[in-house]
Amino acid sequence: MNTQEQIKKYITSQPESKRSDMQALHRIILQLMPTCKLWFLDGKNSENKIVSNPNIGYGFHIIKYADGKTREFYQIGMSANTTGISVYILGIKDKKYLARTYGKKLGKASVTGYCIKFKTLKDINIDVLEATIRYGLETSH
Repeated sequence: MNTQEQIKKYITSQPESKRSDMQALHRIILQLMPTCKLWFLDGKNSENKIVSNPNIGYGFHIIKYADGKTREFYQIGMSANTTGISVYILGIKDKKYLARTYGKKLGKASVTGYCIKFKTLKDINIDVLEATIRYGLETSH
């Protein structure tokens, strides 16, 4: 199964309200990043144990660790969580920037250093979410 098939299977496996919101977000992100690399992480470690929620990733950047090692990873991510959906904006150095700049404007969402969590798309301002994604794309290169 290729990455696009894995993504489609993951989204369609969600309960209806979450599924339609994730499909809409997937389309929005692809409109912002039409030629991006797609990723699918199943949430399992090398021993096949679940260590996180499955993630859909978009784009590409290199993570630099303190020990000098690097790793390829996605720029923008999305996953279902127990209460709704998480959107990840990776590569932002200032971990307070998203909450400070977009937190109040987003609507009913919790914003941490790189993660925006919300229950449904109707609870948030989608234009502001798109602005956070665009900011992440511009700053994580």
